Amino acid sequence: QVQLVESGGGLVQPGGSLRLSCAASGFTFSTYGMSWYRQAPGKEREWVSRISSDGDTRTYADSVKGRFTISRDNAKNTLYLQANSLKPEDTAVYYCKVVAGNYWGPGTQVTVSS
Repeated sequence: QVQLVESGGGLVQPGGSLRLSCAASGFTFSTYGMSWYRQAPGKEREWVSRISSDGDTRTYADSVKGRFTISRDNAKNTLYLQANSLKPEDTAVYYCKVVAGNYWGPGTQVTVSS
């Protein structure tokens, strides 16, 4: 069955960086667009970024544009999110999702605090 497992979260100071990963299995990863979402405490889950199946098309929420970069390695069935210049408001649980299906991973916690 479809399985998504996020990793790479942690505690980082403002201005720092993290690289999140999402290991995918149970489906043909290279044929599906993928997205990152996040959910901050007390807030609704929000879309962060999306990448096409071949990696050529990438879109970002205005709140992360210019600071975050989505990428994928289809040979490794892995999705990435490079998060730079992190701000306290980026604190959230980050999730990966298959664009065409309601499949979610358990998430990875990112905390930005001094």
